[in-house]
Amino acid sequence: MSPHDTPPNNRVHHVRAGELDGHTALSGTTVGARNLWMGLVRHEPMSKTDDHHHGASEAGIYVVSGHPVFVFHDGEQEVRIEAGPGDFLLVPPFVPHREEHPDPDEPVVVVIARTTQEPIKVSVPELYQLRAAHA
Repeated sequence: MSPHDTPPNNRVHHVRAGELDGHTALSGTTVGARNLWMGLVRHEPMSKTDDHHHGASEAGIYVVSGHPVFVFHDGEQEVRIEAGPGDFLLVPPFVPHREEHPDPDEPVVVVIARTTQEPIKVSVPELYQLRAAHA
C-alpha cells in the first residue's frame, strides 16, 4: 500500500493473525490510525533491550507470554518490575527504561500500544529519573 492509499478512517479495520506488517498491526500506514500504534513484539530468551524511552508517546504493554522484567530509575536506584502473562504495564512519555528477558528457555511475547502512529525508540546511555520538564 502506498502512502497515497491510506485506508479509510470511516470503518472498523480487521488485521488477522499472521497479517502483521513486521511487528505492526495497527498504525497510520496499516489501517489509517491517527493517534495509535499497536503491535506484537517477541523477545528471545536471555535477551534485553538497551536503555531507551519512547519520546512523547505513552506505551501500554500487555504480557501475552513469558516473564519480562521492566527496569527504570526512581532517582535513587534501579527499580525492577517482574511481570507475567496477563499483566499490563504503562510506560509514561520520556521515561528511560529497558526490558530484560532472563528466562533461558521461554521467549517473551507482548502486545504494545503507543499514542503515536509509529513506534518511537530513543536510545539513552544510562537509566535516569525523568525530570519534571518532560511531564
